Amino acid sequence: MSHYHAVVWLDHNEARIMHISPDDVEKSVVSPASPHRNLHRKRGSVSGSRQAEDPHYYHEVVEALAGATEILIVGPGQAKLELIKHIHSHDPATSARVIGVETVDHPSDAQLVAFARKYFVAKDRLLPQ
Repeated sequence: MSHYHAVVWLDHNEARIMHISPDDVEKSVVSPASPHRNLHRKRGSVSGSRQAEDPHYYHEVVEALAGATEILIVGPGQAKLELIKHIHSHDPATSARVIGVETVDHPSDAQLVAFARKYFVAKDRLLPQ
């Protein structure tokens, strides 16, 4: 089925992708290869830098978004911004389809779909006709 909109909610442990059409929702879940990683500052590190992100995780999320014309990225922390950085540097075609990035805590699937539908309706009203 062809879906026009997609929303992805993600943190460092999971990404929930919803492809949304007016009468249907298709859900998929992507998890990193090593879940529950501690991404805090490296203990004893001279630079104090964070551990590197898993680029394969973000690549799988982008693959799961294939087919969507407009994409909304949401989540509670930094993972959504790291996904945006990954998209900008590795997949410029997908970058053009991202229409918004919002901070959203931990919604249920139904709340996520309702939020996305409301967001897409408001965004479509702002587009020039």
